[in-house]
Parts: sequence; structure tokens; C-alpha cells
Amino acid sequence: MVQRYVRVKTRSDEVYYGKLNLNHSVEILNGPPWAGGQSTGIELPPQTYQLLAPCLPSKIVAVGKNYASHASEMGGETPIEPLIFLKPPTTVIAQCQPIYYPRMSKRVDYEGELALVIGERTKECKISGAGNKIWGYTIANDVTARDLQKTDGQWTRAKSFDTFCPLGPWIVRELSPEAKIQTFLNEDPQPKQSALINEMSFSPERLVSYISEIMTLLPGDIILTGTPEGIGSMQIGDTVKVEIEGIGTLENPIVAGMDWISITTGLVNKPPQKL
Repeated sequence: MVQRYVRVKTRSDEVYYGKLNLNHSVEILNGPPWAGGQSTGIELPPQTYQLLAPCLPSKIVAVGKNYASHASEMGGETPIEPLIFLKPPTTVIAQCQPIYYPRMSKRVDYEGELALVIGERTKECKISGAGNKIWGYTIANDVTARDLQKTDGQWTRAKSFDTFCPLGPWIVRELSPEAKIQTFLNEDPQPKQSALINEMSFSPERLVSYISEIMTLLPGDIILTGTPEGIGSMQIGDTVKVEIEGIGTLENPIVAGMDWISITTGLVNKPPQKL
């Protein structure tokens, strides 16, 4: 079984990084695993912790139109270089935490994506060494207010609302280049999005190298690698699930803006998935 690295909060509001065991207990580490965090010998039993987003990035660098099929459905061609933009860290939420539907938007879309977790300070890295800078992999949903993206002519507002970057539920160290990524809405068994991650126009190594020529990547930073074709809208009351073979499933409900104030005082979290 592939080791899964998590970040959790206890009932006494203590936050730890850890390793998720097969019995759903968590082996506590004394720091982030990419920083050399070691086991403390302490285990949290199942049902005694809440899963948080698996890291706290200083920045989230996202890539647009990195699948040719998605570029086509958006009415354009694949960029000749990676098309990047930023999402603020305040967009990050965890497994099962709610996505807030902003009042100023009339269309909010899902965008299931593979996320890269940077393991060390990275600046002007060559492609040949970029793989060593990727500490692990997790799942993301690059939630987008599509109508505002079209209105503004640029992407900052549409991509940056609080809760617009579900991340998790955990990090794995290795991933097959032929892993399938799929997005599901509610109980429909047919995926809205389905592709292999090796269908990306620019590989993860190319993205790390390219971005590091522009900005310094820090340990725990996230790179969103782009979404396949099949983007679509979500409604209040929906549940969106993004699955990646070899990682797991990231699931989040969509809630109305008026519900967000009460929800932030006690976010609901389901038990960890079966392993």
C-alpha cells in the first residue's frame, strides 16, 4: 500500500503532519514530511482527528489549458508555453469542507486537477532535475466563477474566492504517469471529466522548471497542472468528487453564501476513506 501523508487537527485543536495507517490511525510526525519530519511514536486513533488540507502553501501556481482537449473546448489552441496564474492560499480547503458559492457569480465550475507538492526551495531548475523537486502528489479542484472570468477578461477574481481550491485528501510520493483523473457530480456514475495525466501538453517536470524561472518555489508550495475537457457548472446542494488513480478521492459539497458564516464555526468532516 502506498504511504499517505496527511495533516490533521485533534479535538483539542492541535495540528500535526502524519502518516495515515491502514486502520485509519495517524502516526504523528514532528514536522512536515518534506522537511524531514520524523515519527514521534504517537498515534491518533480513528475518529479522534479531522483531516485538513495536506499542506499550507505560500502560493498556488496554476496552469491553464494544459490539456489540448480542454483548450479546444475553451475555444483556443494549446499555448506554446505554459499559461500560469496564481490562486491565493486562502482558497485552500480540505476534504469534505464546503465550497462557497459567491453571491456575485451566476456560474461556478469544477476543474479537477493533479496537484504537485514542492519539496525544496526551487529556483531556475532545469527540466532534468525538476522531478527531484516534486515531493509528492495530491488532488485539487480549481473552482472557477466562469461568468466572472469572461466578464473580467482575466482570471484573478474568478479563481480567488475563499474555498476555491479544495486540496487533498492526502499526499502520495509516487504516481503512475498513466493514472486516470476523473470528476464526478453528485451520484452520476458517468464522469464529467476523464483523462490520463500523461495527456498533459506540458509535463510536471516542464512545469516545475518553467515556473522556477519566474518565481522561487518554496517547500509546500502547490502547482495545479491543468484540467481535462468536460468542465461544467455546479449548483448549490451539489457534491463534486475528483478522483485520481493511485491517490484517492477529493469530495466537497457546494453551499450558499448565506450558509458560510455558520459553517466556518464548525466545518463538517467525514471519516477518512477506506484504504
